[in-house]
Amino acid sequence: MRGKSHYDYYLILATTVVLFVISVICIYGMFYFKLAQVHQLPVAEKVGYMDSMNTVMAPFLIALIVLLGICVPKRLLPTSWLNRFSVILVLLALAASFIWGIKVSLALVLIVSLALQVVVLFMALAGSKELNFEKKGYWVRVGSSLLHLGLILFALDLFFYRYQVLHLVLFWITTASALLGMVFCFYAESFSRLVKKRTEQLSDQG
Repeated sequence: MRGKSHYDYYLILATTVVLFVISVICIYGMFYFKLAQVHQLPVAEKVGYMDSMNTVMAPFLIALIVLLGICVPKRLLPTSWLNRFSVILVLLALAASFIWGIKVSLALVLIVSLALQVVVLFMALAGSKELNFEKKGYWVRVGSSLLHLGLILFALDLFFYRYQVLHLVLFWITTASALLGMVFCFYAESFSRLVKKRTEQLSDQG
C-alpha cells in the first residue's frame, strides 16, 4: 500500500509539472502572437511560427499522453499488472510510431486511455469498490474520473483542432467534464449531505 501511495504521488507530481509547462508555453505563445502581430505576417512566416511552437510543445505533449496512459489503468489494475501494462503500451506505441508515425502512435495511446477512462467513470458512477482510489467517497471518485476524462479529451482535441465541428464538440465536452470534476471533488461532502437529505425525505414520504 505504501508503494502504491508513492507511485500515485510521483505520477501526480510529474503530471502537474508537465501541465504547468504546457500552460506556460500556451500563455507565452498567445502573448507573443498578439504582441508580435504574427497574424499580420505573410502566410509562410505564420506557418513557420506555428511549426516552431508545435516543435516546442511536442515533447511535453508526448510526456502528458504517456503519463495519462499510465494514470488511467492504475484505477483498474494492481501495481504489478500496471507495470506490465505500461511496458506493453509503450512497446505498442513505439511499434505504431515506426509503422504509421508518431502522431498515430500518440493517438493510439490516447484512444486506449479514453476507452479505459470511460470504463472507470461508469464504474465510479455505479459505486464500484474494485477501483483503486487513494481517497474514498463516491463524489470524489466520480469527480476524479471526470477530471481525468477531461485531461484525455483535452490532449485528444489537440489532434483534431483542424476539424472545426469535432474540435468544438471535444472542447465543450472537455470543459463540462473538467468543471463537473472540480465541483464534485471540491464539494464532495456537500453533495453527500444533499443526497443523504434527499434520500431521507423520500424515505419519509414513502
